[in-house]
Amino acid sequence: MRRVTAPAESIATIGAGTSTLISELLAAGYRSITAVDISQTALDRLGANLGDDSAHVQFIRSDARSVLFPTAIDVWHDRAAFHFLTDGADQAAYVRTAAAALRPEGHLVIATFAERGPEQCSGLPVARHSAGSLESVFGSGFDLIESFEREHLTPWGATQWFTHAVMRSHSRSEIE
Repeated sequence: MRRVTAPAESIATIGAGTSTLISELLAAGYRSITAVDISQTALDRLGANLGDDSAHVQFIRSDARSVLFPTAIDVWHDRAAFHFLTDGADQAAYVRTAAAALRPEGHLVIATFAERGPEQCSGLPVARHSAGSLESVFGSGFDLIESFEREHLTPWGATQWFTHAVMRSHSRSEIE
């Protein structure tokens, strides 16, 4: 696992679901982790899967477009939640929320369906993005640092293309 920040810094995982990422972060020494999901059932399952380690995780049931954190976070991580926002107004609300949640010069790490990815997921329409379209959507508050496309093999054997991007939130002087 490539480390973007030091273990002392705070990470929020958006659309956390029941993924193993949080247990991997805990094993790597991170202790300031927030799991955000719209589903309380998913958060409850994640907490149960983590066992005693769940004491190091804050669980927030919220929509990513309006989630509030008690303090600024260092890393906003989203693997596969943003692409469910197909409306420009919803995407703009997500960007505003992420920008408000991150400390200046914090990092947004996102993976979303690539332009050659599927048009639907779980029976729902999705937005597909290139690095350029992500840069356009997030550009008002973020600088694109790195991006790439990668194939993802689903548990049922299908291939899906994702665009991955790392962005840096603007410093206070860039915002003002």
